Amino acid sequence: MGVDDLVPLTPWRLVWRGIRRRCPLCGGSACFDSWFQVKDRCPRCHFPIHREEGHSIGAIGMNTIVSFSALLVTLVGGFVIMGNQRRGAPLVICLMAVAVLVPVAFYGSSQTLWSAVDLLMRPLEPDDDVDPRWIPPAAKR
Repeated sequence: MGVDDLVPLTPWRLVWRGIRRRCPLCGGSACFDSWFQVKDRCPRCHFPIHREEGHSIGAIGMNTIVSFSALLVTLVGGFVIMGNQRRGAPLVICLMAVAVLVPVAFYGSSQTLWSAVDLLMRPLEPDDDVDPRWIPPAAKR
C-alpha cells in the first residue's frame, strides 16, 4: 500500500493494525527496534507511537485486559474439558503457562494497539508532526 492507496481510518482497521504491531496511521511495519522496544516515531509516516506522556499506562492496561481474558478462556476451557475430574495440577500448569507467556508475547502489540485506540479517541493534531502525504481521507458517513 502506498500514498496513493490511502483508506479512511475505521475503528476496525486501527485495531487490526495495532494487533499486528503496525503503525496505526499508515500501516507501516518497521515500528520496532526489537520485540520489546518500540520506536518513538513510525519511520514511514513519522507518526508518534507515544503521543502523550503516560502512554505506557494505556499499553499496560491493554496487555492486562488481554492477559486476563486469556486466563479466563483457559480456566473455563479447562473446566469444560476436565468435566467431573477433580485434578487441579494440569489446569494450574496451563494457567501458569498462559499467565507467563501471553503478557510477554503480547507486549509489543499492546504498544501499537494502545496507539491505535489513542488515535481513534484523539484524531491527528498539528503537534503530531506527521508527514502530510500519509494523512488518510475522512471516513464516509
